[in-house]
Amino acid sequence: MRYFAMPLLLAVVLFSFAGCCGSISEMTAPNRANLMNITVGMTKQQAIETIGTKPRKACYIDHAYNENIIIISNPYRSEVMKGQNGNHYEIVYYVTDDKNLDGAISDDELTPLVFQDNTLRGWGWKYLEENVDKHELRIR
Repeated sequence: MRYFAMPLLLAVVLFSFAGCCGSISEMTAPNRANLMNITVGMTKQQAIETIGTKPRKACYIDHAYNENIIIISNPYRSEVMKGQNGNHYEIVYYVTDDKNLDGAISDDELTPLVFQDNTLRGWGWKYLEENVDKHELRIR
């Protein structure tokens, strides 16, 4: 009996570690909550430290019932835009929603933060869209 216990114990331990993976929601909830703590005028470093920089390992189940693991950067991505006035804007995107539970992250699951000259000017899609039109921003 004693020899059967070790393989069984090993199998239980390995199985329990294999499932150590959070959902994307474990990232989106803190990111959304931390957005409440940023203010216009913060430096880029202050805003990013406030929302967070820790990447997360997330799992999702695909249509074939396979568990898939993805690593999500925090912030998720960024881009630089140039306005007609010559100013440069950096847009930093955070994952703040998981609408489809499919492991893919689409724009409607992100919140943009808009920085000009390293200073937070505003955030959210409405703010970004208003300023793209107002300043004729173009991706650089």
